[in-house]
Amino acid sequence: MPEAATAPDVRATIGDSEFDRDTALTPRAPGVYDIDLSAGWTIISAVNGGYLLAVLGRALADALPHADPFTISAHYLTASQPGPAVVRTDLVRTGRTLSTGQASLFQYDDEGREVERIRVLASYGDLDALPDDVRTTAQPPAIPPMEHCFGPEDGPAPVDGSSAIADRLMLKLDPSTLGWALGQPSGKGEMRAWFGLADGRDHDPLSLLLAVDALPPTAFEIGLKGWVPTVELTVHVRCRPAPGPLRVSITTRNLAGGFLEEDAEVWDSADRLVAQSRQLARVRLG
Repeated sequence: MPEAATAPDVRATIGDSEFDRDTALTPRAPGVYDIDLSAGWTIISAVNGGYLLAVLGRALADALPHADPFTISAHYLTASQPGPAVVRTDLVRTGRTLSTGQASLFQYDDEGREVERIRVLASYGDLDALPDDVRTTAQPPAIPPMEHCFGPEDGPAPVDGSSAIADRLMLKLDPSTLGWALGQPSGKGEMRAWFGLADGRDHDPLSLLLAVDALPPTAFEIGLKGWVPTVELTVHVRCRPAPGPLRVSITTRNLAGGFLEEDAEVWDSADRLVAQSRQLARVRLG
């Protein structure tokens, strides 16, 4: 079993944490929600894609008959900025065990016109109703104990500019994936870390949507620098995570034409694969 994280003096709880407050939405009309996107989840000047996915995931959990995301696919159309936004949801289909819906997040341009930032399609169900039968060849990532790993507080900021999101995370990176921070990237598209929320809040399906997109990009360890914006991100939530820190492993096998894929696995403290994802991201070459 993995070692537990050092708990904060006062732990936040699910439903009463900064993450919950910053993803909370105000209903305006059936299926329509207002939110003020927090600047606390930015990297450089853009709002983190995992945080945004959690916002949309929370809206769909409220709008659909089922509460837990099983699969959610997002296309990031334009960069989101901190500030007012509106989320609109639509029920596509509902059944006994699964409901499918779509949602879009909009912000406003300088002339007050709505600009669509993200569009998602998702299927929701009840994770607690799933059978316990697991047949897998997947293995938890081999990450050193937390005290032998390093966080943002141990070195320079991952990228130039704002990294406000780092203050809201408990992130301890595997030293073997930290060559980029020392100016010696390995050339391998790998990133592994212990992951949690800085206020000690345990994880739930919505925070898993954040976890798959919260580590430094694998492009850094390939030897590239700068922002790596997500084009499309699909997340599969496999089960409700146990209390304690998560382990996140992300790999890239192919960079071509200025795009790369990132495949993520998220493991909980009970050694269960609780989430998987794949995203396509754009990179800056040269």
